[in-house]
Amino acid sequence: MTPNEEWGLTGKVAIVTGGGAVGDGIGNGRAACILLARAGAHVLVVDRDIALAERTVAMIAEEGGSAAAASYDVTRSSECEAMVKDAVARWGRLDCLDNNVGIGSKGTVVEETEENWARVMHVNVDTMFLSCKHAIPAMIKTAGGGSIVTISSISALRPRGLTAYSVSKGAVIALTQAMAVDHGPDNIRANCVFPGPVYTPMVYARGMTDQARDSRRKASVMGKEGNGWDIGMAVRFLLSEQARFITGQVLGVDGGATLVGPARASQ
Repeated sequence: MTPNEEWGLTGKVAIVTGGGAVGDGIGNGRAACILLARAGAHVLVVDRDIALAERTVAMIAEEGGSAAAASYDVTRSSECEAMVKDAVARWGRLDCLDNNVGIGSKGTVVEETEENWARVMHVNVDTMFLSCKHAIPAMIKTAGGGSIVTISSISALRPRGLTAYSVSKGAVIALTQAMAVDHGPDNIRANCVFPGPVYTPMVYARGMTDQARDSRRKASVMGKEGNGWDIGMAVRFLLSEQARFITGQVLGVDGGATLVGPARASQ
């Protein structure tokens, strides 16, 4: 692999949480891992299931890229701290963090249980808080700054019967913008990507019907759905030097779905 120098990522170190995917499927995290490696970064691929992370690393190795697999529970502060120390121990610095971990949920505030509400907030928001809490000091110390991307969702801006999920993804946007303000003086950039109707392993593993998939396609003003590569390319851009003057922004990768009226979840 000959790194693409235009991204300014050669020799930099990135952590991608949720970097695995089932089989050879291309999810948001795996796509980001591969694209960052193609740009010359060293990538720590983190996934709860080490086998999924190892497959991502193998795909990167097949192209001659640099990556390592690791399993950490990013719902735990101590594990996030160990994850950051792992990346620094391997490559001597930390420059980038891509936060992909998240789970879905359905139901209104009346239908939702308190237990599941707390679980969704813990997985979707706390993981990003904890990862960033430990990554930011390491970026400042080892690299003189860095860049963070969080993954939100179109549901944060267009609620559709997924109340706990929508609220959690809205919190991700607020967290990202708060970090951009708080740590801009430290040369830390923080931006957020919200995917629209993208077809990824996490989506089709739930057994999406043809009718539901067609409905998602029609939600885009372009009349088509996106995929993990679309999200990964947005992440690579925001983490790269090409976005050096961009921080606190929320980038929709949704085929224009937020330009039209909301539709409640169909599955």
